Amino acid sequence: MADISARRRIWGWYFFDWASQPYNTLLLTFIFGPYFAQTASQVLMDGGMAEQAAKAQAQAWWGYGLTAAGVVIALLAPMLGAVADSSGRRLPWIWGFSALYVIGSFALWWTAPQSFSVLWALAFFGIGLIGMEFATIFTNSYLPDLTPDAGTRGRISGSGWAFGYAGGVLALIIMIAFFQDAGGGRTMAGLAPLFGLDPATGADTRVVGPFVAIWFAVFMVPFFLAFRAAPVTRKSSGFQLGKGLADLWQTLRRLPQTPSLLAYLGSSMFYRDALNGLYTFGGIYAFGVLGWSIVDIGVFGIVAAISGAVFCWVGGRVDSAIGPMPVIRACCVLLILTSGMVVTLTPTSALGMDLAAGSPLPDILFYLAGALIGAAGGALQASSRNMLTLQGNPERMTEAFGLYALSGKATSFLAPALIAIATDLSGSQRTGVLPVVGLFIAGLILLSWVKTNGEARA
Repeated sequence: MADISARRRIWGWYFFDWASQPYNTLLLTFIFGPYFAQTASQVLMDGGMAEQAAKAQAQAWWGYGLTAAGVVIALLAPMLGAVADSSGRRLPWIWGFSALYVIGSFALWWTAPQSFSVLWALAFFGIGLIGMEFATIFTNSYLPDLTPDAGTRGRISGSGWAFGYAGGVLALIIMIAFFQDAGGGRTMAGLAPLFGLDPATGADTRVVGPFVAIWFAVFMVPFFLAFRAAPVTRKSSGFQLGKGLADLWQTLRRLPQTPSLLAYLGSSMFYRDALNGLYTFGGIYAFGVLGWSIVDIGVFGIVAAISGAVFCWVGGRVDSAIGPMPVIRACCVLLILTSGMVVTLTPTSALGMDLAAGSPLPDILFYLAGALIGAAGGALQASSRNMLTLQGNPERMTEAFGLYALSGKATSFLAPALIAIATDLSGSQRTGVLPVVGLFIAGLILLSWVKTNGEARA
């Protein structure tokens, strides 16, 4: 990469976050996920199932699909990272998994209500999700290569995450302004859906798949141009599957001898799972407890994403100044306090105070909670990515990010399961959020065994 400037490589690396973020924003959270639930439940109701049972079954199917994709990612991520490190080749893997991203997301176009298949819809979505997650592992492993100065990596990581949030917000605005029918055959911008997309066939919604695929393909160009001359870090005649797996086994055996890395993988496993629980159930909580509409929830999501973009940028600069550890701890504490505030909210009460019916305070505080979750959650993920570069072996960084992905997926069921059990036992959605606090606390406790600069620099 000698003929490509460091600045251009950094901006190319940023563009992966910009290109890939809409999979989370548009497909997982705000557009396709709700479309799947709505369409699948309608299919079940047409078959004679009661409405509430149909909605529960559709949600369960969505959860099973995400779980299946998560298991694949958890099982394969460390192995693929080890093989890539052993061969020194990362870019071919990014090309391959980018292809899965594009194929899986584009195929969501073929999920029309009239011929809807739950299996195929989940399979298409899972293929794209696996492609995104694996491509992220390999692109994240370039972070230490962007600068020899560990002190500036926090700023780079935070800026990249902020850039990605901005891309997700812009893609969402384009989708709802030009494609998504908001009622009466008009989008939220008052326009007819582009290209004559017919809401009766779900075309205005399922176009989100091809839109996300094209977005990714276009905005990955700067990344591939910036890294087209990326050097192979080890001489290799192939992908060396056997050597990669042997190296992975040795790394796993040595984990107890690297207690800082082991503790960090465990800590991040708990607090990232808690954060995902907040992201996953925030909209459901607003709908069930505060009675918000889908439009309200969409605005809530945009507020959270914008806040995340701003504070990722700010957090990255704080990270560069004082290191990732204080940022991670502060974000976990803020998320614990925010979760506690959310539990106090009902339409007629907030922070332990009874309110008059129709008081705007609960809604205002929940919007504030969304902004705080976006801010702390974004900065937490960006600094966590940087912290791993200090904990992992510099010569086995892709493998380290594979283990990071494994730790993130190994218990991805934990927050949803604990929330579901607590809600079921208490009969209260508000009480159901409390396990998230416990997961954040567990993550904070394990951070006590993490050395700020890893084993080598302790």
